[in-house]
Amino acid sequence: MSNKELSGKVAIVTGAGRNIGRAIALQFAQGGASVVVNVRSNQAEADAVVKDVEKAGAKAVAVLGDVADAKTAAALADAAIKNFGRIDCLINNAALRREKAIGEMTFTEWREVMGVILDGAFHCVTACLPALKKNGGTIINVGGMSAHIGSKGRAHVMTAKTALVGFSRALAHDLAADKITANCVVPGAIDTTRPATSQSPAHHLTHGTITGERGKSDDVAAMVRYLCGPNGRFITGQTIHINGGAFLGS
Repeated sequence: MSNKELSGKVAIVTGAGRNIGRAIALQFAQGGASVVVNVRSNQAEADAVVKDVEKAGAKAVAVLGDVADAKTAAALADAAIKNFGRIDCLINNAALRREKAIGEMTFTEWREVMGVILDGAFHCVTACLPALKKNGGTIINVGGMSAHIGSKGRAHVMTAKTALVGFSRALAHDLAADKITANCVVPGAIDTTRPATSQSPAHHLTHGTITGERGKSDDVAAMVRYLCGPNGRFITGQTIHINGGAFLGS
């Protein structure tokens, strides 16, 4: 992979304050792209990621807001155009990963998770689409392994993440004529905020990696970077799992 294969490109990364989202933002910076960093409400996290992107030699701007609100999506698109003049890559990574038994879950709790993961992806796609069409851009929706193998207490998260697979396939078909690719990258067994010995989420206990170790956020970010680069242009409509063999399937 060329060190600056994304030079001149502009990426929007939602949920970029930490873990996988932050790693994706930094991978774009290392590839030479400018980055619009979205964080829901933590200004300090947003500022830290912007500073790290700049240390990597790229440009960045932060936009705070909940992508469940269409106004935030519009603000992200506007920030990209005003600061960098274009949009090439949209990474829908923002998510709420809460756990609650279905019998105890309120509709408000259901909708809050669905709003961020699924509605947020829709809002960001529609807001960025005019600019993406100009450049034949790339859309990456970040899924979740539990949507493919099941897990207790995650009906809202699993439903939303499963829907992202269908959304990615639909986008691939709808936008192919505009030279826009769309894929779903699915992390699993990634060592982020939870230690490897954690008893939660439950699916990490029943589906261990065949490599014998957890992955890193950069393992996921590297795939996102590849799909957005010149060598990933023939890949679209796919569900790509990054999980060390913890789940083998489509």
